[in-house]
Amino acid sequence: MAEVIIEGRDITKHYPVTRGLLQRTVGWVRAVDGVSFNIEQGNTLSLVGESGAGKTTLAKAVLMLETMTSGTILFKGKDLYKYSNLQLKTEYRPSIQYVQQNPWSSMNPRMRVRDIVGEPLIVNTKLSKKEINEKVAGLLSQVGIGADWMSRYPHEFSGGQRQRIAVARALALNPSLIVLDEPVSALDVSIRAQIMNLLKDLQLQFNLSYLVIAHNLATVRYMSHHVAIMYLGQIVESGETEKLFENPLHPYTRALISASQLTLPEDADKGAKPIILSGEMPSPLNPPPGCRFHTRCTEAGEKCSKDIPETHTIGTQQVKCHHFD
Repeated sequence: MAEVIIEGRDITKHYPVTRGLLQRTVGWVRAVDGVSFNIEQGNTLSLVGESGAGKTTLAKAVLMLETMTSGTILFKGKDLYKYSNLQLKTEYRPSIQYVQQNPWSSMNPRMRVRDIVGEPLIVNTKLSKKEINEKVAGLLSQVGIGADWMSRYPHEFSGGQRQRIAVARALALNPSLIVLDEPVSALDVSIRAQIMNLLKDLQLQFNLSYLVIAHNLATVRYMSHHVAIMYLGQIVESGETEKLFENPLHPYTRALISASQLTLPEDADKGAKPIILSGEMPSPLNPPPGCRFHTRCTEAGEKCSKDIPETHTIGTQQVKCHHFD
C-alpha cells in the first residue's frame, strides 16, 4: 500500500461575520465543515463542486495559507500544527507546491523566465548561480520549453507555455504534492490535453501526488485516481474515479454528471432526461438544516430536511445521504 502523503481529519474552517463600529460577530460563514480526505503517494485527488462549495478554502488549508477553525492535517503522518516555524519553512513548504489557475496573472511580468523558475531555488537552497541556471534549464526542458528561452519575459509566451513554466517552477524543489487550481480551465481547448498529458507524465516520472480543484468533469475523470464531490462545505460523495462516474450514488453527483453531458451508462438506453437542479446553492452563512442538499434535491423526503445524514460506505465509495440508511 502506498504511503499517505497528506491526510485531513474533520477539517473545519468558519469565517466570522462582523457588524458595527465594534466589529461584533453576528454569524459565521461555514466555508468547510467537517471534511476528511487523504492522498497517497503518486495519486491524484480531485475536489469537484460549484463555486462556494469550499474547494479553494480546503486547498488553502493544505497549503497552510489558512488556519483551520478545527481539525487536523497530517503530512506523512505528522500533525502540521506541531511543526515549528523552521520545520514548516524547511520541510513542509518546499514539499507542497501550487500551480494557479491563470497563467497570465501567476507570474511577475518584469521577471525573466530564468528568474521565475529559479526563485524557489534561490530562496530555499545554497546552489551557485551557475548551478541554478543549469537546474532551471533542465526543468524547462522537462516541461517542453527550450533552455534558449530562459532570458525571455512571460508576455513572450502563449498561455499553454506559461502554464508549462508554472509547472516547472512547482517542480524546482522536488515536491511530494502539487496543488493544481483549475490547471487547464484558462487555456484553449486545443492546449488542455497537452497540459493534462504533461502533468500525468510528470506524475509517473517523479511519483508526484496531486490535489486538483476543478469544475470540468472530463478533466477530472482523465486525471484523477479519486474524486471528492463537495457541496456547501461538505464532501457528499467520494471514491475511485471510474467507479464513481460509472455508478454515482448521491443525487448531487448524478446532477453534476448529467449537466456535464457525460451520460450515465444505465440511462443511455432509457432516454433519461437531463437532471436540472432548481435554485442556487444556499449561503454558507446560513446552511439549511438536515441534509444541506435537500432544498434542491428531487429525491428529498421529510427526513432529509430535519436529520443530518451519516456517511455510508458502499463498496469503494462513501456517500452522505439518507437514501442509504
